[in-house]
Amino acid sequence: MADVVLDKASTALLIADFYAEMMSTIPHAVDRGVVEKTRQLQQAARDSGIMVCYSATVFRPGYPEISDRNKTFSQRKASGQPAVSDPVQIIHEAVRPVEGEVVAGKHRVNAMFGTDLEMSLRANNNDTLVMLGYATSGVVLSTTRYAADADFRLIIVEDCCSDQDPEVHDFLTQRIFPRQADVVLAADVIQALSA
Repeated sequence: MADVVLDKASTALLIADFYAEMMSTIPHAVDRGVVEKTRQLQQAARDSGIMVCYSATVFRPGYPEISDRNKTFSQRKASGQPAVSDPVQIIHEAVRPVEGEVVAGKHRVNAMFGTDLEMSLRANNNDTLVMLGYATSGVVLSTTRYAADADFRLIIVEDCCSDQDPEVHDFLTQRIFPRQADVVLAADVIQALSA
């Protein structure tokens, strides 16, 4: 794990797809205390004054954003389950946004694709993105790839990420992410934010 040094004036925290249902039930999140570590990191970010952002996948009634060609989301459209259009409704209650924090409702896996998240980060001169969430193999991977190509400095908080498959999480955080990001622990980021 890398030492964490942050310029708070240009750093933002992204709590990505931190869904109440998943973070409270999947063993990889529960057993590792991901919710509590994320809550502590969120509070440290707020106390330090850095921008705190969120993403969650949402759709309008009838799922007009989903193509039948989209393998990831077409099953959801076909399921008949009601669409949720408000991203705040599905974010875990322990880390819900407060007024003024950026919430990106997204229609794809990547938190920046088709949302105003990147615009909000750049408008506030944030070129460093501290990221965490569910799933490591979903939003974290997809957003890491995109944000690295967009020249963001990336810091992934390993112990605040979770996945249905712990082996995939370990492979990504140990072998793939270090090519484009610093992979660190929540305690290290909290310490850097309090410096």
